[in-house]
Amino acid sequence: MGNDPAERWNDLGAFIREQRGTARLSLRRLSELAGISNPYLSQIERGLRRPSAEILQQIAKALRISAETLYVQAGILDPPDGTPDLARQILADPHLSEEQKQALVRIYLSFRREHDAEPGPEAEGGPAGGDPAPGTEVARTAEAPGAAGNGRLPGGAPHPPR
Repeated sequence: MGNDPAERWNDLGAFIREQRGTARLSLRRLSELAGISNPYLSQIERGLRRPSAEILQQIAKALRISAETLYVQAGILDPPDGTPDLARQILADPHLSEEQKQALVRIYLSFRREHDAEPGPEAEGGPAGGDPAPGTEVARTAEAPGAAGNGRLPGGAPHPPR
């Protein structure tokens, strides 16, 4: 895929056309399934229009492929590098609106940038991996009654009867 935006949109359109052919769908049928106009889909396939992430999601759903695949083709997401990518998972979640996805991705990426800019616990002489963050052990104990072996909540209070 080229870095030139015009080439990217041509490549995306060709990819969608190829997927449509694989799915044995006419242009008209795919436009109906995706809920977009036939001329608009034709323009996308010819690289003349730049579809939004929401339109790409609708096309992906109609083609029964992951929206992530089209996002990568469109340059919205980087290709996977083998490491888990929460942003990719958020964008692929069908239960969130496009606005919710974008808000969550912005927040997540801001936290990642903040974390990348700060030295890690190893550099500060703190615990290196493996140790739970402060407060997580309490939460785990409270979720698993009797986990400490005494049947009491943190702080010594007995569990309420069930």
